[in-house]
Amino acid sequence: MEILSALFAFLYQAGDAFAFLVLAACGLAIIFGMMGVINLAHGEFIMCGAYVTVFAVRAGLPLPLGIACGTLAAGLVGILLELLVVRHLYNRPLDTIVATWGISLIATQGVLILLGSTMRGVGTPLSSFTFGDYSYSQYRLVLMAAAVVVLVLLYLIFNKTRFGVHARATIQVPHMAEALGVNTRLIYCLTFGLGSALAGLTGGLYAPTMTMVPSMGATFIMEAFVTVVVGGADVFLGTAPAAAVLGVIKAAMTSWQGQLAGQISMLIAVIIVIRVLPNGISGWLLRERG
Repeated sequence: MEILSALFAFLYQAGDAFAFLVLAACGLAIIFGMMGVINLAHGEFIMCGAYVTVFAVRAGLPLPLGIACGTLAAGLVGILLELLVVRHLYNRPLDTIVATWGISLIATQGVLILLGSTMRGVGTPLSSFTFGDYSYSQYRLVLMAAAVVVLVLLYLIFNKTRFGVHARATIQVPHMAEALGVNTRLIYCLTFGLGSALAGLTGGLYAPTMTMVPSMGATFIMEAFVTVVVGGADVFLGTAPAAAVLGVIKAAMTSWQGQLAGQISMLIAVIIVIRVLPNGISGWLLRERG
């Protein structure tokens, strides 16, 4: 029983890390991996979703509707920023870095000025359960399930819908897609909005588990970029395997040496992957297929 308890604890921790990495990275993988836009404001979209979710729940809405409000708000903000700023910076990666970094600073400082350094959050829903010697949060299981559902929905959107076909065509060969009558400006705008909405969804889902501070997005952005770099440009072939590998590494090192060792091990894994697989896991898988 003691071995089973230890094994379950490891799998639970690895699943929790997997869910965190997938949810944090999916929106970034679409914007960065598919569109080539280095969005340093990704953490602020997550923060937007979390804050709107908390406001909605405190206004009387149930948590699922609050999360939906946070997702929608982040998506609308993303579309607005694409129209006003990002649209003019495609094919200028250094400029997008500076622009989105400036947006992240404005968002963080604006929230700090308007709402203060911290805000009362909402309690974690559901209760806990016991397996062996340890107690576990049921809500963490919901987050694991949410990560899988997000991956499945993204696959269906980009492979089974008209928008998905147009989006992939626009991202791969934009001039040809435009020549065939696809409104590439609209596709870019909606794709950026989808990536932003996924960031807001992440913030909403994790809002009950975190302290509401303006800099909370920084908790996600490093691990999101790590996952995207390890996974490569393909959001489906890359993000899920990268999150699984990194989740196991992080869980193993955290169990062995603590939280800091888990973070360091992820960064070492990125260095190794960049050296061995410069195009990430998805680049290697596509090359093997070819």
